[in-house]
Amino acid sequence: MNTILRKRLSVAILPLAMLLSAVAFVQPAHAQTSKLIVESGDNAQTRQDAAMDKEQWNDTRQLRQKVNKRTEKEWDKADVAFDARDNCQKSTNLNAYWEPNTLRCLDRRTGRDVAP
Repeated sequence: MNTILRKRLSVAILPLAMLLSAVAFVQPAHAQTSKLIVESGDNAQTRQDAAMDKEQWNDTRQLRQKVNKRTEKEWDKADVAFDARDNCQKSTNLNAYWEPNTLRCLDRRTGRDVAP
């Protein structure tokens, strides 16, 4: 009698165990997805990147200004030399000549600067 009872119990419990195990596998599929994360794009990393970009821009700006000042100086120097050469060549002093290496108007006899 004991074996018959065991058979009946096992036949009744087996479908119940299968059902419970199926429910156990399905349960995790019902996870909560009600959370929404919206990022504004403003975090510590982007602020740091922006600060570094600004610093680099300022450094290169200073270098560009130095280069521009240097170029302007060279331009002014060439412009003054061009005018001085024209004045030297138009000079009524026959001994005045233009020295291209030094960019000066010199006297042929003395080698000193001449005011044209």
